[in-house]
Amino acid sequence: MIKEHDFVVLTEDLPKEGLKAGDIGTVVHIHENGAGYELEFMTLGGETIAIVTLLPSQVRPAAKREIPHARELVAA
Repeated sequence: MIKEHDFVVLTEDLPKEGLKAGDIGTVVHIHENGAGYELEFMTLGGETIAIVTLLPSQVRPAAKREIPHARELVAA
């Protein structure tokens, strides 16, 4: 179950926002008992890249045994 402040992994590209599947976001709000999630995506320097509302099918919980991977942000 995904909760507020959890890290989640994007499961599809969001080109308009410059995000790619595998990017990690933080849950800042849960809509209607998990019908949707408000997520914040940030650079490692703390710059907010996007705040988006997504469906549960567009994200998955981050697993404790996963290794984050960094990539250079490309302007959308």
